[in-house]
Amino acid sequence: MAAGDRAAKMADRIKEIIARRLEKGLRDPRLGFVTITDVRVTGDLQHASVFFTVYGSDEERADSWAALKSATGLLRTEVGKNITARLTPSLEFIPDALPENAAALDSLLKTAHERDEVARQSSVGAAYAGDEDPYVKPRELDDDED
Repeated sequence: MAAGDRAAKMADRIKEIIARRLEKGLRDPRLGFVTITDVRVTGDLQHASVFFTVYGSDEERADSWAALKSATGLLRTEVGKNITARLTPSLEFIPDALPENAAALDSLLKTAHERDEVARQSSVGAAYAGDEDPYVKPRELDDDED
């Protein structure tokens, strides 16, 4: 598992380098408020998938994605200068669906909470359909039956 550990360490380092470079800024006006959420490096350390989110509308997301694609060479050069590896991995920027997934989960949780509340309201004042204790109990034998 040494290769997996090395890939994970390199992924963390690449994430830091790219985030620091984006914090300094690029000269592309299309770039919006970008957050690097995750980086995954292949086992042979040749390719890095960089996941990002953009705060804003769909148009701003598309513009930021285009800006990151055009700055891939610059960012790869920056990564190559700051890592200690023989080869610099190629970079691929992938928009992360984290905000959309979070919104979908929030809506599902809200729906479940509403349904739980409806069920709780309908159970107020309800009584059991059968005996209070529906479980079968062992018979108690009288002394006379022996």
